[in-house]
Amino acid sequence: MAKEKGLISPEDFAQLQKYMEYSTKKVSDVLKLFEDGEMSKYRQGDAIGYVGFEQFLKIYLEVDEIPYHLCWSLFWSFHTSSVNAEATEANASMVCLSDVSCYFSLLEGGRPEDKLEFTFKLYDRDRNGILDSSEVEKIILQMIRVAEYLDWDVSELEPILQEMMKEIDYDGNGSVSLAEWVQAGITTVPLLVLLGVDMTMRDNGEHMWRPKRFSRPVYCNLCELNIGLGKQGLSCNFCKYTVHDHCAMKALPCEVSTYAKSRKDIGVQTHVWVRGGCDSGRCDRCQKKIRIYHSLTGLHCVWCHLEIHDDCLQAVGPECDCGLLRDHILPPSSIYPRVLASGQDRKLKTTDDTTLCNVKALRIDPVPNTHPLLVFVNLKSGGKQGQRVLWKFQYMLNPRQVFNLKDGPEQGLRFFKDVPQFRVLVCGGDGTVGWILESIDKANLPVVPPVAVLPLGTGNDLARCLRWGRGYEGENLGKILKDIEISKVVYLDRWLLEVIPQGNNEKSDPVPSQIINNYFSIGVDASIAHQFHLMREKYPERFNSRMKNKLWYLEFATSESIFSTCKKLEEFLTVEICGKPLDLSEVSLEGIAVLNITSTHGGSNLWGDTRRLHGDTSSINQALGNVAKIITDPDILKTCVPDMSDKRLEVVGIEGVIEMGQIYTKLKNCGHRLAKCSEITFRTTKTLPMQVDGEPWMQAPCTIKITHKNQMPMLMGPASSSYNLFGFWS
Repeated sequence: MAKEKGLISPEDFAQLQKYMEYSTKKVSDVLKLFEDGEMSKYRQGDAIGYVGFEQFLKIYLEVDEIPYHLCWSLFWSFHTSSVNAEATEANASMVCLSDVSCYFSLLEGGRPEDKLEFTFKLYDRDRNGILDSSEVEKIILQMIRVAEYLDWDVSELEPILQEMMKEIDYDGNGSVSLAEWVQAGITTVPLLVLLGVDMTMRDNGEHMWRPKRFSRPVYCNLCELNIGLGKQGLSCNFCKYTVHDHCAMKALPCEVSTYAKSRKDIGVQTHVWVRGGCDSGRCDRCQKKIRIYHSLTGLHCVWCHLEIHDDCLQAVGPECDCGLLRDHILPPSSIYPRVLASGQDRKLKTTDDTTLCNVKALRIDPVPNTHPLLVFVNLKSGGKQGQRVLWKFQYMLNPRQVFNLKDGPEQGLRFFKDVPQFRVLVCGGDGTVGWILESIDKANLPVVPPVAVLPLGTGNDLARCLRWGRGYEGENLGKILKDIEISKVVYLDRWLLEVIPQGNNEKSDPVPSQIINNYFSIGVDASIAHQFHLMREKYPERFNSRMKNKLWYLEFATSESIFSTCKKLEEFLTVEICGKPLDLSEVSLEGIAVLNITSTHGGSNLWGDTRRLHGDTSSINQALGNVAKIITDPDILKTCVPDMSDKRLEVVGIEGVIEMGQIYTKLKNCGHRLAKCSEITFRTTKTLPMQVDGEPWMQAPCTIKITHKNQMPMLMGPASSSYNLFGFWS
């Protein structure tokens, strides 16, 4: 069916998107090669055959090989005439290079204005800045195709684009200029959302639109008609104002202001009511039902999230306390321009917000006895979960508290620098957490904030140890925020990793990090991780879920168990702990792990469980010899309890893959407990696989020194956390 419509399957499109995530090429770069570069031999006018198309994909996606099925299906999807899809490459017909380039440019990141201009120039063959209507329709056709792949309701989009064309060609002469095309495009809201409008806060009444498909009756805030069950509309991330696609251009301004624009707005937050959006279906004032399935009814406050009947509004006072999440929220009344604090009492125009993009222009005075939350979201973690988490937090908190990590964490840390008692929530994997901890370390903050983790990665070892779970799967974000509110502060040791190469010509991979937060290892587990890393780099589309990743890991582990590439590891390295040699003559190992936390490789505890004595962990470890920096006595090691705050590392030997599997499945308690120490040195005599916090590399003979760096405050989740399976707000 997809072939009949000229579309590739949803699975093929998902695979294509995965390739594009890992590519750094732009369509314009590839197009130059086909116009006057080495690839021009594949062109016949503005057409290319299958071989040329395959070369286009390889260069654009930066891969050596493209799966045949994907390439062939995508090639045939660009045919506008009915052609026999069973034909061979030898007699395959041609596809339009401009159509191919237009399609991929629409999927790329970038400003909508640039995309509109690029697609226009693709079809402007004589470069006179004018297209006829039939050429513009070709661009619109590619836009509709992209919309279909992204699961849009094109029955809504097509009439909008047709209406746009009528407005552009107002004199009916059938020609469109570049200026007319770009101006029409940037004023058509659904088209902007499709093109990937830059979601930057402007605080000028513009909605932060996102496409949304509804599984229950929802009514348009503008025309008040039902959007339709299973139909798509546009919803504002900030205020939940919801409209049909075709109603978006006439929508009322967004009611959300993220900061106080005049002196009278500072200090006291008032309710901001928006019609509809009463998802619970029950009034928080009178506790009676709100008939949300029959019409646009009820009101919700965008700050405290109260949901009430229209008739109950008079019974609710004007002042807003920000509701159940008040401990985390920075209300607009707490954020204001510094000029208002300096005696210049003047009303700021909403259009002046462009001057406030620099966080230094705003001052924060949080509500007393609260702990404002600074949220960082890595959109590349957890598939599409990162994007959904970002949207939800933008609604649940002040959008100025929520930062997309595509631009790094520095802006958010500068904004919160002088905020007392603030906390940080990192939404991402272990690598993202390490990045934020290092950024906080370098930010020179007056007080270092404690950090919580919403695990979006694959392994999530640190999140497991801090009781934030093995991986976020759509749980109630409101419940998670309440858990952060009652969490306790613990300290995480951080360690310096110094790699000193030997004076030979053997090449090594770059060392991924000079800081250890979780663990460091040499040998069998690093070898498996390195194979996994190489395969994911080459075929990223095969690693698009946690389950698939684990299956691949199992396959590489099986291969390693057969070939044993790190057999008799003790013959190729020596270990010193606090300057004293560690005797490895009594064991035959394939790996050595140095642990700072009790979870590695996505939940495996190599140190194993310890029968706890009476008393807390720190007092037990002190009784076992805190004065002595080294513990190597096997009997004492049996009773040592790991502690991420004790300024010590646990050293474990691994016999091989089978033992790792036994430990992971709890068939065996632990590996060989070798030592507990505060400093360790490795000297290797051959190239060996290594990894730090799950990031592997191959290292030529060298000396490795691990020493204590500092401690960072982290938030430990409640002992028993049970989340429901439903989102706080959908």
